Amino acid sequence: QVQLVESGGGLVQDGGSLRLSCRASTRTFDSYTIAWFRQTPGKEREFVAGFTWRPGNTYYDDSVKGRFAISRDNAKNTVDLQMNNLKPEDTATYYCAASGTYYYGRRPDQFDSWGQGTQVTVSS
Repeated sequence: QVQLVESGGGLVQDGGSLRLSCRASTRTFDSYTIAWFRQTPGKEREFVAGFTWRPGNTYYDDSVKGRFAISRDNAKNTVDLQMNNLKPEDTATYYCAASGTYYYGRRPDQFDSWGQGTQVTVSS
């Protein structure tokens, strides 16, 4: 399994921006899709955005298209999530996850390595 550590969460006002970072313990990009999920209390974990292994395609949930951008930094071994025009409904704990099996995985059960999560709170 891959060890993943998220950072960059915090409190921001409606319309603001945050950048989350997911650092992997090993070089994963040739073999894993890295995705971001989010979860609020009492709800299921939901897919946000993903970055596939080679050649490195990006894909998003419709709710964040045009506002969020996922990117990869090979030198730092990180996958980042730039979140712009944040809304109160984006408030959640955000997790990054790795899948070595599902290229365009969107379900949590398709991912077998998870980070500990980072809290994002958007105030209205």
